[in-house]
Amino acid sequence: MNKVVFPTFNLEFEFSPIAIEFGNLQIYWYSICIVSGIVISLILMYFSNKKHGIKYEQIIEIMIFTLIFGIIGARIFYVVFNLDYYLNNISEIFNIKGGGLAIFGGIIAGAITAYIICKRRKINFLDFCDYIVPYLALSQAIGRIGNFFNIEAYGIETNNIFRMGIETISGYTEVHPCFLYEMIGCLLIFIILKILESKQLCYENNKKNIQEGNTNFTCNIKKVHCKGELFSFYLILYGTIRFLIEGVRADSLMLLNIRISQLIAIITVIFGISIYINNIKCRKNSNNVD
Repeated sequence: MNKVVFPTFNLEFEFSPIAIEFGNLQIYWYSICIVSGIVISLILMYFSNKKHGIKYEQIIEIMIFTLIFGIIGARIFYVVFNLDYYLNNISEIFNIKGGGLAIFGGIIAGAITAYIICKRRKINFLDFCDYIVPYLALSQAIGRIGNFFNIEAYGIETNNIFRMGIETISGYTEVHPCFLYEMIGCLLIFIILKILESKQLCYENNKKNIQEGNTNFTCNIKKVHCKGELFSFYLILYGTIRFLIEGVRADSLMLLNIRISQLIAIITVIFGISIYINNIKCRKNSNNVD
């Protein structure tokens, strides 16, 4: 049994990382959290049908392949940067039920897969990204709960109010609950992106009304929104949050003395900023609704 305490809030949890057992079959809480995040996000996507000009059926088709290759990419990323261990434990490479997925690896592999499929289906990739990134942030938040059950993705020792007490090889210690920080951060990103999305879609409705000669605007939004705007905010916000959290992680994937996730986080933010700058140019070249 695992035991976790949050001293400041006088909370104590004792649990097994295994949620269900059927004979030799074991289902881990980690897996349940990841699957729950995906399922909840897909259900919410259903109610966003045809937003950004994309049908839900198209999203499902793309997401099936994106999820498969995203999970494979997340595992490969984790294994590559823990290569010494896995070269000596080959059979463990395929054992993901107890953890060992690197989210950046999943995002990179998933993005490449989605781009290829969008290209073949003649779907604008930035429209696709704008459609899914709010729900990507939500599924990440839910998935991070799995780290709690595995007692992983925590940070260095601390005495701040959010500290988490755990038992390690060295004994009892109080550390940063990094998974909790990221869970809260991703939930905030989800809320921010949904607010921005509502404004974006409001503008599109206003534009459609004008084209049809209808002066009854759906809302008072006159700002032009360009493709990839939600995507750019996701990249900037998540990259920033991950960079800061990674600075106190105790289990960061390393390349020499460089924290790999921090390096990728910086690249992610730069990429997001470049898309946002392009959107500024897009708005300057567009006519605002009067």
